[in-house]
Formats: sequence, structure tokens, C-alpha cells
Amino acid sequence: MGLHFFMGFVILATRYPHLSHEARANATRLWSQKFLKMLSIELHVHGNIPDTFQHNTLLVSNHISWLDIIALTACTPTRFIAKKEIRSWLFVGKMAEIGGTLFIDRTNRRDASRVNRHMAEALQDGDCLAVFPEGTTSTGVTLLPFKSSLFESAILAKSVVQPVTIRYQDRQGKHTAAPSYAGETTFWESLSRLLRQKSMVVELYYGEKLAAGSEPFLTRFELAEAARHEIAAGFKQSPDKLDTAVQTIACPPIEAQ
Repeated sequence: MGLHFFMGFVILATRYPHLSHEARANATRLWSQKFLKMLSIELHVHGNIPDTFQHNTLLVSNHISWLDIIALTACTPTRFIAKKEIRSWLFVGKMAEIGGTLFIDRTNRRDASRVNRHMAEALQDGDCLAVFPEGTTSTGVTLLPFKSSLFESAILAKSVVQPVTIRYQDRQGKHTAAPSYAGETTFWESLSRLLRQKSMVVELYYGEKLAAGSEPFLTRFELAEAARHEIAAGFKQSPDKLDTAVQTIACPPIEAQ
């Protein structure tokens, strides 16, 4: 696993800055898929599955763990918005910075305006960005209130907002808190729990896309509420009731590459 992180860092530091959006997306997706496979985690994708790379799209989801980032990029490669403290994390912070993460100072309300401008520019340039509007992690059982501030970027850029529900389950289809990074849990405690798991499933449920800046999503508040509704609906879905049960077309496994 350490070697996998190191190779990812080398790719980010040398090749990544010179690649096109599509090439970056493919490299990120393959790296993330391999990481999940190393942890014996299966990726199941349901709902309105998008193409591999989404232009001018703001992806929003519930937030349970640092593993959410790996799971999401294994299907839809994207740049993330993260709290500024992550930049100082050993190794991980540097990888995030090189990979194009935009950092926000959550203790400074005015910083949201700066980040929104940068996000809107990136979206208009064709990027796919991702935010966790709960603003913190949860156990994955409940959905916290959404902070609407960063939805303003989608309004400015007239982006598509793609809600995604993340769920972690064991092989019996029951909720597992193994990946949880909530409360006082440390990264190493979370990783240790994951390594003790024989196998696990991460489910991504893609809800209906929302057209930012168009009726009825003219404000960031309306957009945030609609996205939260879609993600909450994803929690109520069951794989055996979905018309698109367990598809991997948009996220082909490593063996198929």
C-alpha cells in the first residue's frame, strides 16, 4: 500500500501537470480503483451513472470517511474542496495540493467568497469539482444539514450539480462503520479498522442531476436543499429494487483496462 501511495505521488509530481483533463481523469480513476482492490473493497454503482469525466459539474455527497475521496474518484475523477488543515498532513496534503485540491479556511466566513470565485472559474474551464456540504464527517447512518455557501460556485458557472449518496456495507449488505472518520477517530485508527475487514462494499448512488441557475434552482439555498433531498433518497434505495442494480459500465474494473 505504501508503494501504491508513493507511485501515485511520483505520477502527480511528474506527469500529472502535463496531462489533459481526460488523461488526468483516467490516471486518477485507475489509481483509485487499484487502491480499493488492495483493501478488498468492491465498488457498486447505481442510479444515473455519468460518463467517466464530467465537464462543468459540481459533485456533492454525504461525508463519512477519507475513503469517500477514493471511492468517488474511482468512478468520477474530480478535484476536491477541502479544509486548509489537510494541506499540512504528511504526504497526503502534498498529494492533494498537486492533484488540484482547493483549500478553504472554514474558520473565516469571507474565505468562502474567494473559494467560490476560484471554483466557478475552474468549472467554466471544464473541470469537475466535488464538495461535502455537510462540512464534516458522520457515521453514515444519518445525513447532517447542508452548508449552502459553496453551491454559489455552481450558480455562477451555470453548472450541473450531481448528487451522490455513499454507503459502506459488509458482505451481508449491512451498514458498517469501519471506514468512519467521525468524532475523535484518527486516520490510523480508521485505516486499521479497514485493514481488519476481510471484505467490504462501497455503494455510490447517483441521483438526478440539477441545473444550477435554472428554475427551480435559482439560489444556492434551493440548490443545496434539492441536492440534500436527492442524497437522502439514495439512503432509502436498495440494490434489489434499482433498475440499474450494480452497474460498472462507467467505472470499469482494473482488469478491463
